[in-house]
Amino acid sequence: MPTIDHLATFPIQGAGLPPRLRALLSPIGLDPSERVEVTSDLEFDHHGPNAEFVHMLLAVVPESVDSPLPIFDEAGDGVVSYSVPVLGDKGSSQDFSLSISGYDYIVASWGDNSYYTYNLAEKVWMALGLTPRCLGNEQQRLVYDDLGVPEFAIAEGEVSREYFFNSSRNVTWRMSNAYLRKYLWMRGARGVRTFFYQAQLPNGPELRQLMNGNKHIDIKPDPAWYEIDIRENDGGLLLQVWASVDAVSCELCPEQSANNIAWPGVQGLVTHASADADIAGHIIHLDDQFLERYEKSGFYDTIPAFIYGQWSCSPSYRGQWSFTDCRRVGRNLIRASLRELYKPKPDQEILHAHSFALDPAVVAQFDPNEEHIVAKTQRLLAELLMLGDNLSQLGVVVGQNKSAEDLVGFSAGDIQANGWLHYPQLSRLAQVVPLTMSEQDFLARCKSLHEIWQKVPNGFLKRILEAAGCPKKEVGDRGTMKLLEALLNIAERLDIHDEDMHAFINTDEPENWKERNDKMAALFVANDLRIADAHDAFANALPRLQDLGFDTASLGQGYGRAFDFVMDGVIRAFANINGPLSRILAR
Repeated sequence: MPTIDHLATFPIQGAGLPPRLRALLSPIGLDPSERVEVTSDLEFDHHGPNAEFVHMLLAVVPESVDSPLPIFDEAGDGVVSYSVPVLGDKGSSQDFSLSISGYDYIVASWGDNSYYTYNLAEKVWMALGLTPRCLGNEQQRLVYDDLGVPEFAIAEGEVSREYFFNSSRNVTWRMSNAYLRKYLWMRGARGVRTFFYQAQLPNGPELRQLMNGNKHIDIKPDPAWYEIDIRENDGGLLLQVWASVDAVSCELCPEQSANNIAWPGVQGLVTHASADADIAGHIIHLDDQFLERYEKSGFYDTIPAFIYGQWSCSPSYRGQWSFTDCRRVGRNLIRASLRELYKPKPDQEILHAHSFALDPAVVAQFDPNEEHIVAKTQRLLAELLMLGDNLSQLGVVVGQNKSAEDLVGFSAGDIQANGWLHYPQLSRLAQVVPLTMSEQDFLARCKSLHEIWQKVPNGFLKRILEAAGCPKKEVGDRGTMKLLEALLNIAERLDIHDEDMHAFINTDEPENWKERNDKMAALFVANDLRIADAHDAFANALPRLQDLGFDTASLGQGYGRAFDFVMDGVIRAFANINGPLSRILAR
């Protein structure tokens, strides 16, 4: 079917053609990542000198229909359906069928001069198998996802607007170019923009030349695929355009394929077949930022698992596909075999992994034995489980029966049986920590670190300290960290004297129980950083990191090392408490 170059044949060219009007007249290319505007109701500077208005719909027109198409009636109102049918005799609307001058549409839009609503057309989302989700509050947007792949935000736009002298907000619906073209291809159709455009423009030589000395002109070609109205208005020129433009051809976007791509350290181009036959087992190393895409979405399972002495980090999607045998090596590396990377999954996921593949020369610069964030989180968990056991045993001695799970919020039995499955806070804490971590992410992670151990009940600790002889009034004013610090002071003194658990019960006030203990300093610094995140006071917390021995000059390269330092300090603090407590309880 022959088409015309609408932009080239439009009478207004050069500087006289406003950018938004140029975009409306221009066709869409084949870039699969482009977000195509499929409906818009826009108002800019409504009563100002640069006022601009756009009403645009995208019609689904069979490829067999010749171009150019006439201006559709719906272009003026900017909606598929205007008002509602008159309530007449029974069955008077039995032939009610919505269309854009007889053609289907991509976005269903309705208005009545006061209220306007928008949604993806039923035929579109059902043909493509899309699932909607609504963003509420002030946004009031609909987003459509393809959960089978998954691909997110295939189509999205505002749900509604109101009109009372001015529009309450601009409405724009955009759709993935790849999915839009897939739908048009299935329908054997092309996408035709039908729109109304209006702008208040300054006097310009291009428009004045077109007006040929007249104060008002109206231009229509034959056949009339556009109509242009230009008239003098408020010292400038008022431009109005109605048009129907072939915008999206009936042509699929080029598909992304994991076939015939080069992988670092592998000779020749790799295909699905060659990867499956790779018995030699080429090893691919990925930067662990490969995981961030999956960790930040609740749609994926990214729970680390300890398998055969190694930490596995293989993202999976709702039982439909999974990466396999992705193992952590060193701080920021993931090791996987080429064959496993190509195991059945969408090509886009293989290409995503490919974008993080590292050259063997780069991998050689990494320390494969450096501890990664998952191992640090497991060390923290081990100390918390030990603290729970120690506090539980100590509670029995002073008449406070509490289970370890009640005290620290983690069950050793559950973790032994199910790993981290029932403790999502552990997976969140163990998310990727790049060396280039931003300050905002660093502070947020410090907050998560602090919240992990905050389940220890203050009342329980206070009763233990009171049983040890600490004055009730002084104990009552202390928070969790100072209570743990006091417990450490008492435990260290008892441990030095080779005492057992029964020595905790005392009527005399313990010596030096209120003193500051440097072995707990990291917990207080982590708390300062948590507060910095909440109150934008990070500059005040930096000196505390320096006091612990961290070189803050290195923060110019990122905050990854700083988080390592804080987390190691917090783990040591709990180990410092567990050490004397365990020895006392074991005697």
